[in-house]
Amino acid sequence: MFFNMNGIRNKRIWNRIFSLFCVAVVALIFVCPKLTVNAAERVQPVGDTVVIVIDPGHGGSNKGTQSGHTIEKEMTMVTAKAMYQELLQYDNVQVYLTHTEDVDMSLAQRAQFAASVEADFLFSIHYNASENHSMYGSEVWVSCQKPYNAYGFQFGYLHLESMAEKGLFIRGVKNRQDGPMKDYYGIIRESAALSVPAVIIEHCYVDEERDAEYIRNEEGFAEFGRADALSVAKYFGLKSTSLGVDYSGEAANLQPASEDSLVQQTLPDNTHPEVCEIELRECDYDTGEANITVRAADYDSPLIYYDYSIDNGLTWSKLETWPGSNTLTGEYTDTFQLKITIPGGVKPNIVVRAYNITDLYKQSNVLRFDQAIARNTDNKNNTANPGQNSSVSSEAAPESGEAEGQESDSEDYEQKKAEAATEPLEHKRESIGTTTFMPVANETEGEEESIGIMTFLKFCLALVIVLFIIVLTTQTIHYQRRANRRHKR
Repeated sequence: MFFNMNGIRNKRIWNRIFSLFCVAVVALIFVCPKLTVNAAERVQPVGDTVVIVIDPGHGGSNKGTQSGHTIEKEMTMVTAKAMYQELLQYDNVQVYLTHTEDVDMSLAQRAQFAASVEADFLFSIHYNASENHSMYGSEVWVSCQKPYNAYGFQFGYLHLESMAEKGLFIRGVKNRQDGPMKDYYGIIRESAALSVPAVIIEHCYVDEERDAEYIRNEEGFAEFGRADALSVAKYFGLKSTSLGVDYSGEAANLQPASEDSLVQQTLPDNTHPEVCEIELRECDYDTGEANITVRAADYDSPLIYYDYSIDNGLTWSKLETWPGSNTLTGEYTDTFQLKITIPGGVKPNIVVRAYNITDLYKQSNVLRFDQAIARNTDNKNNTANPGQNSSVSSEAAPESGEAEGQESDSEDYEQKKAEAATEPLEHKRESIGTTTFMPVANETEGEEESIGIMTFLKFCLALVIVLFIIVLTTQTIHYQRRANRRHKR
């Protein structure tokens, strides 16, 4: 590029060179935005042969959670065996089950077995339940110890993406602690103590109607096992000659993580959401249709559920997915419209609760109506609007609390309480806008890396153009001076 203009006597040649340079610059400008960078490679090192241990949760006298005809220890065994059979079809992999019979086995014994076969990973298979039978969705529990936190996060994120594709709500890749930086769940804690990475896969809730459709029979349990095996194959980049598949490239497309640090979004958010407020937009007292604006925010984790009450908290609707909630990216809609159909004869006092990723909630102010709903569909003129003779007052509700009690341990489930869920009220919602409140350091690291490289390339391109202009100007001036001297002679 730093050439001598004196050697170029033919202006046509110079024009062609300049034109080619301009074409190259334009092409580079258009190519730069299309440059992509893989999210990250798997941070966990493994040898030529991958050793996998599958742990069917519970067994023997420990039945796990029960709901109707489902008993967790039977479900986990079917799922684990299906996962085992699927993984056996992959090359260069050794697969073990901690137990194949309905026997009592302590958490320490399961971890010790994994360590004895030098397992690269232990996957503990489970199904979930909640105290009031209202929660739903899939989640993965990981360690808070380094480097196992990073290993678990990368697998959990990958696996939950596949669960989302099945239609399940995603509750997140999470860690629960029993004291500062001490893992709560025994199988994870015992495994980490023996240098074995471990995660708990909670596929869905057995006692909630939206999740129940996935586990109506043994084929549903087995389907989860095959999905688990596929996630493991992608995480480790396995190949299968018999199946004709090769996932070796998948292990270079995981979420960014580091062995030397904890993934922030996996750590528990022990604070309640900061904001939850409601405002009446319109209410038709004859039809019972109330349109309410809901605003809420949690600056540490995404909101995942909401519910509401029309009797100031005596009874509640079933939990609904918070609009726009994505626990993997940390996004959710901060403001939405909630439409509630209130039964006739009821004088409503409406309140809403917003739940974050650790099931802590913030309760809104109360909208108090001093007029009962008539439900007379022949007359639709009695409509209240804020600021227009509305018979609605708003006041602060009692402070927020913790959601339903969580299970005491992955091995020792509490006896589930009697059903207390009320019949859901008729409602629908309409999203308005979306805001991200979660810390972005770990969530968008891959995207930031890509943007950083593109910015660097554009900076280099700009520098080249500036240097080219400087050289061109300098050589042009120099050439002009020599031409003037020749002309004077």
